[in-house]
Amino acid sequence: MPAARESLLDAAYSALARRPWSAVRMVDVAAAAGVSRQTLYNEFGSKEGLARALVRREADGYLAGVERALGTHSDARERLTATAEWTASAARENALVRAMLTGCWSERLPSPTLSAVPSSSAVPAQRRADGPLPSPGDFVAIVRDRAVAVLAGPGAHRTDTTDLARTCELVVRLALSCVAAPPVDGGVGDLVRTALPRQLA
Repeated sequence: MPAARESLLDAAYSALARRPWSAVRMVDVAAAAGVSRQTLYNEFGSKEGLARALVRREADGYLAGVERALGTHSDARERLTATAEWTASAARENALVRAMLTGCWSERLPSPTLSAVPSSSAVPAQRRADGPLPSPGDFVAIVRDRAVAVLAGPGAHRTDTTDLARTCELVVRLALSCVAAPPVDGGVGDLVRTALPRQLA
């Protein structure tokens, strides 16, 4: 029932934009998605299951955006700049992404535990959502590693990519600092271009 699941997640995300998670009611999410409350419970098990699935979806959406940003240019500097700009804009526009990347969960948001929870769900997507959620440090490592894989290309040895990995991690951390304290002049892209070495292999 992927279409119903996405509709329910969309409804939950819309409800969260209007009110704190504690005030979001399962019956209202189901009604907004045009399904029964039982369908909602069958899909997610509980409100906590819905929260975990919503957070997982937003995490996956952020990481898909990272992949797109890394594929936008042929120049390594511009790929990393695009990744930093995506990170800052995604966090600015999506409170759940901002919370995941910074670890700062406001009272308005669901704050599911990062560790895995027992799952008896028959729905594979829910079993995945019930698995461990990435921490801010995990996101840094995931984005760094994806950037290294794209920039180094296939067949690169780990020892050959040490400096590149440091550079990629620097870019991710610089982008996250711009999430916490947005730059006044220029933007994330200008900061990243200034910080990156002229010759980036």
